[in-house]
Amino acid sequence: MEKIKMDIGQAADLFKIMGDRTRLSMIAMMNERECCVCDFTDCFQMSQPAVSQHLKKLRTLGLITERKEGYWTHLSLNKESPFYDMIPELIAVVPDADAHVAFLIASCSREDCC
Repeated sequence: MEKIKMDIGQAADLFKIMGDRTRLSMIAMMNERECCVCDFTDCFQMSQPAVSQHLKKLRTLGLITERKEGYWTHLSLNKESPFYDMIPELIAVVPDADAHVAFLIASCSREDCC
């Protein structure tokens, strides 16, 4: 695997975005599967506008892509992002990340929406 070359500014931007607990958790969830906005509102017990603000920051670096399906917006990691290959590595160094993500995914109630 080729190592990503980035300047210090790009690294700082990535770490700033990923330094937020909610955004890091969202990225970790999308590393496991595609998510709907309603997944995030349920899991984090946040309003849709608050979730949208977090997603806007993730979009700023091109970390995520979205797919519309009727009223629903489905989100996934952007495989074209220069940071895509780093995501699993970043998540892997977080203690108990697997258990945290499993808990969050289990707490999402997809039956009510998408």
